[in-house]
Amino acid sequence: MKKYIVELTIEERKQLEELINRGKVEGYKIQHAQVLLKADQGKHGLAWKDEAIAEAFGCHVTTVENIRRRFVELGLDAALGRAKRGPNKRKLDGDAEAHLIAITCSESPEGRSKWTLRLLADRLVELGVVQSVSRMTICRTLKKTSSNLG
Repeated sequence: MKKYIVELTIEERKQLEELINRGKVEGYKIQHAQVLLKADQGKHGLAWKDEAIAEAFGCHVTTVENIRRRFVELGLDAALGRAKRGPNKRKLDGDAEAHLIAITCSESPEGRSKWTLRLLADRLVELGVVQSVSRMTICRTLKKTSSNLG
């Protein structure tokens, strides 16, 4: 049983069909409109299965489910648009970057000839600078700061 049931009004159906036929619209909006039209339960309850919709329009089943959810929770305009993403919170702020650079410039751990990304990440966690941090975050930060040094 579907959690989010799409039931389009006559006006919404007409609006989606016009959007598809208009031509000068972003491709993802056309795709979302097509998904909604095929997911519509309508009076006859002849909606396609999510897997069939995803295959027909070259997207993932999760995309179909998300479009359904946005339509039911937020309305037609939200379903036609892309999902809003919040701002990415930086894992390493200026203080943490300073700690990272200081550690990188310090003597490498005993038994090691140099610092590795994993060792740097582990040391930041060990010192309580961050709760967790990935090696890629360490790599990007060092790459960014090293380009600013020279």
